Amino acid sequence: MLSFAYPQLLYLLLAIPVIAALYFQSRLSRRRRLRRFGQLKVVRAMMPDSSRYMGWIKLTIECLALAFIIIALARPYTTGGDTASQTEEETVSRGIEVMICVDVSNSMLASSTDDPRGVSRLQRAKFILEKLIDKMHDDKVGLIVFAGDAYTQLPITSDYISAKMFLNGINTDMVPTQGTAIGAAIDMAINSFTPDSDFRKAIIVITDGENFEDNAVEEARRAASAGIQVDVIGIGGGKGSPIPMSGGEYLKDQQGQVVMTALNESMAKEIAQAGDGVYLSGGSSSVVGDLDSHLDKLGKTEFKRRTAASAANELFPIAAILAIMMLVIDGLLPYCKISWLRDINFFTKQTSGKKDENGK
Repeated sequence: MLSFAYPQLLYLLLAIPVIAALYFQSRLSRRRRLRRFGQLKVVRAMMPDSSRYMGWIKLTIECLALAFIIIALARPYTTGGDTASQTEEETVSRGIEVMICVDVSNSMLASSTDDPRGVSRLQRAKFILEKLIDKMHDDKVGLIVFAGDAYTQLPITSDYISAKMFLNGINTDMVPTQGTAIGAAIDMAINSFTPDSDFRKAIIVITDGENFEDNAVEEARRAASAGIQVDVIGIGGGKGSPIPMSGGEYLKDQQGQVVMTALNESMAKEIAQAGDGVYLSGGSSSVVGDLDSHLDKLGKTEFKRRTAASAANELFPIAAILAIMMLVIDGLLPYCKISWLRDINFFTKQTSGKKDENGK
């Protein structure tokens, strides 16, 4: 049975008839312009290299290439025709549940070091979390973004591909209210774990520690009392960096002074201590390994997982190869008439027979 991982992308195929209609309209417009110079038969005789058919041939090939690209992006796959004959295998896995809370306030646009030209704190946070997810195997992970408010970006799941996709899409425009509500993010994370599960749980907060909205320490203490560990990764330099804005300018206050933002390490450590977790510096080269080792100490919970014995077959490489073939063919074909076809007219008959002395 043929299925698509992203079937909504197939709506892009509707663009193909639109492209064909626009090309047809352009050909009609061209035909009208040529008639201004005289009869079409006479005008075309003055353009021996112009082809009446190569444009349509190339358009057809290009539309096929576009169709195959869209199909490849939609990720077609087969799951086997006889679902009744598929068997399920039961495997025993061991893992934990982790909710990741990412600070997306404007201060995360500042440099992750004391050098204003350094990589932004948000980019550094993405790099750390992506490497951490790469180390997960049977764990479950969820994603929350917060600034002045907190929002669930990805519910708890074992789909690491989706987790990394949502992680890479994080930006500072996701939360309309500015601020740093770490406590609201921890509260939301507490309520986002699988209900009534025996999994050991952990919350990872990655922030520059500038909390002005609520009592994050009290929320971390509440999480610890519920058996949920709260770990904090601090991002940013201690001296402070300006916050870049659009147009190459820096964020300024009401007095016109450039706003400087620095890592509030003491606040971050206090939150981690209240949550029975650890504080780690995001600037350390060993932060991913240290956090992974600390999470391993929680103890993995065994659970049974049912998986289908017959795996899905990905078909998008076939569509991608066909698209590349169409593009190569399109690149080799010229818009003008092919040299060895110049003297051939496929739509008129040539009269046969010898001419008489008068040329008749």
